[in-house]
Amino acid sequence: MPSAFVYDYVRTPFGKIGGALAAERPDDLAALVVRALVDRSASLDPGSVDEVIFGNANGAGEENRNVARMAVLLSGLPVTVPGSTVNRLCGSSLDAAMMASRQIEVGEADLVVVGGVESMSRAPWVLPKPERTYPTGNATLESTTLGWRLVNPRMADDWTVSLGEATERLADRHGISRERQDAFAMRSQTLAVSSWAQGKFDPWTVRVPGVDLGRDESVREGTTMEALAGLRTVFRPVAEGGTVTAGNASPMSDGASAVLLGSESASDALDRAPLARIAARAAAANEPQFFGYAPVEAANLAIRRAGIEWADVGAVELNEAFAAQALACIEAWPIDPDIVNRWGGALAIGHPLGASGGRVLGTLAARLHAEGARYGVACLCIGVGQALAVVLERVDESAA
Repeated sequence: MPSAFVYDYVRTPFGKIGGALAAERPDDLAALVVRALVDRSASLDPGSVDEVIFGNANGAGEENRNVARMAVLLSGLPVTVPGSTVNRLCGSSLDAAMMASRQIEVGEADLVVVGGVESMSRAPWVLPKPERTYPTGNATLESTTLGWRLVNPRMADDWTVSLGEATERLADRHGISRERQDAFAMRSQTLAVSSWAQGKFDPWTVRVPGVDLGRDESVREGTTMEALAGLRTVFRPVAEGGTVTAGNASPMSDGASAVLLGSESASDALDRAPLARIAARAAAANEPQFFGYAPVEAANLAIRRAGIEWADVGAVELNEAFAAQALACIEAWPIDPDIVNRWGGALAIGHPLGASGGRVLGTLAARLHAEGARYGVACLCIGVGQALAVVLERVDESAA
């Protein structure tokens, strides 16, 4: 069976909710990264793209349900290029990459643009339709920005707690203190600041026209442990054991990412060598309230499928939904924590839900080359108790 390869990757700087990208429609952000990615391979005929598959966790607003097709049309790609949108919440764009890689491996596609987009600033409120005409009483608008809405009463109460309360329970279960969470958040901020300053993200970032945003808006230079310690807890009072704050949780964000996947033969059409081979994929699930721990099994399974061991892994990109969640996963794997998110993670960079999977996959491919590691793992936890993981193997240009 042929392999699927990562050839290129771009993303926008991620804006904070209500911030620099709040005026940008998600379909326009998606079109921007699709067009930018295609244009980076000068020899590529845009009509040879077999499909565009995008992740998006909302879809209820300006995405018009199928933002991938909207991106094809708005980007100026030929109308003959199909588009499909995937929703696996925070894992949506990594799921898109997994789906595309299977298409390539079975010979149904040679070149697929994958990625994701989210505008949490522009996520609409929704109003349930009445069951009968002109009902009496009030109706409530529900925000589609994040988390549960219109919950089925048959769901167990423990399953439908907020993401923050679920993280508090995970921290309780694994004995992860507020101080350790803040220290991990501090590490994420420090590494992201350094990575931007050193130009590590520059080759992979496309600016949004007309927007004065040159780097991720939530990256905070000068963050201190004292400042983090001074933030109030959000989901539980401190007196009741609360530990999760705005500083040790990923910020709600806007942004888009895109990754170019192809077969080995696609190298000729692109006139470029691949960055990495997709060596394995996996999905895992557990209790919804412990969603943050699901990456443990997803990554373990992907590594087994790749035929390697954790000792062979030199880089990990784990989406930092919450510091406690990331720490619980890292401690469950037999790895040096230093190989995780060396360029900073979502606690600093931001977490536009549908775009984050593309970011972690693309960043992992870039890190493998920058750091000379052979194997790496990209993984994300997903609300309602799921996770995805992909193992990449670096491809040396001389051997491609």
